[in-house]
Amino acid sequence: MTVSTAIARLNAADPDFALRLDHLLSWESVSDDAVNQRVLDIIKAVRERGDAALVEFTQRFDGVQASSIEDLILNRERLELALTRITPAQREALEKAADRVRSYHERQKQDSWQYTEADGTVLGQKVTPLDRAGLYVPGGKASYPSSVLMNAIPAKVAGVGEVVMVVPTPRGELNELVLAAACIAGVDRVFTVGGAQAVAALAYGTESVPQVDKIVGPGNIYVATAKRHVFGQVGIDMIAGPSEILVVCDGQTDPDWIAMDLFSQAEHDEDAQAILVSPDAEFLDRVAASIDKLMPTMERAEIIEKSINGRGALIQVRDMQQAIEVANRIAPEHLELSVADPQAWLPQIRHAGAIFMGRHTSEALGDYCAGPNHVLPTSGTARFSSPLGVYDFQKRSSIIFCSEQGASELGHTASVLARGESLTAHARSAEYRILTETKGN
Repeated sequence: MTVSTAIARLNAADPDFALRLDHLLSWESVSDDAVNQRVLDIIKAVRERGDAALVEFTQRFDGVQASSIEDLILNRERLELALTRITPAQREALEKAADRVRSYHERQKQDSWQYTEADGTVLGQKVTPLDRAGLYVPGGKASYPSSVLMNAIPAKVAGVGEVVMVVPTPRGELNELVLAAACIAGVDRVFTVGGAQAVAALAYGTESVPQVDKIVGPGNIYVATAKRHVFGQVGIDMIAGPSEILVVCDGQTDPDWIAMDLFSQAEHDEDAQAILVSPDAEFLDRVAASIDKLMPTMERAEIIEKSINGRGALIQVRDMQQAIEVANRIAPEHLELSVADPQAWLPQIRHAGAIFMGRHTSEALGDYCAGPNHVLPTSGTARFSSPLGVYDFQKRSSIIFCSEQGASELGHTASVLARGESLTAHARSAEYRILTETKGN
């Protein structure tokens, strides 16, 4: 296969740099009217006809010959069977990755807490896991056992009572690695349905699919649109855009390494984004040469080429300080600090989903087995969002216990504020608890 790479070159010193960067970063993950209406129709059908609609849509969209919902349910024994059908090396890799992901996320667990004030008033926070979480897993060619681990394990660490997984099986094709990952991660139930119909089933429940409290996991435009529509009925993790990587390099890393790191995200799909920022113009040239040299060797060269040419860039900056400023402006999903002393620059990084430190830490390690979650904010949302974690599967309830004296003291304050808002029932409710001098003696 012959490919032609023409990755964009930007220079932060150019007067139109900000405009060109904004154009490069722009991404609209908005469904068109046809997709939106189709999703609404599917959700309505699932709400009205439950299991029957799921079977019908699975037959129509996935080409699965299912006569009833029972044909779309995988029990725990089937997941355990998958463990025996993968290679020993695959099982070992899944188990090692799972152990590392579990160990990392166990450190995220939050505990309930309380404190007592001088007058005996007790304030605090009660942390409670969700009762049930739903995990959407892409099927067919886009099969990601690593995503099963990254979504299910934090839920289990949080103490979620039941994790329900939905995964489409186009033409009935089951991915044994995905099922094995589900077994290792502790998934409780699996339904072989996908698309907007699976999201609707998890959000509203059917005769067989239990209603969940939160839906997590990646999917196509139909899945993303459905998640938008059911948000509020259930929680969701995020509406993710295309995968992205930003590499900040001082020019001293092997250019082949950097080119391959850019490819590692570009190979996801044509809309993925791979950007390199460096103050060394000659190094940018060397990486461009590596891109041209290595591209023909890639199995997914056509996808990579479209991604690199369409949304990729090599950006020259004045110095490392400006490189960090550009990185914060972009707020990338994955940020590689491929520099001599990454620890020195870390305090200045304000916006990034995950930060990969040093020349030897490729983003791919984080995707699979380093330990931190690979479900990360995209499209600049790292400015206000965080990676998926145990905290996404826990709720926090405030605890307020007022002593008699505490209620009296707080009552004075609440009364003044409530009457200032003309909410007299609030004021009088608080005032009833105010101690009189006689009552206090």
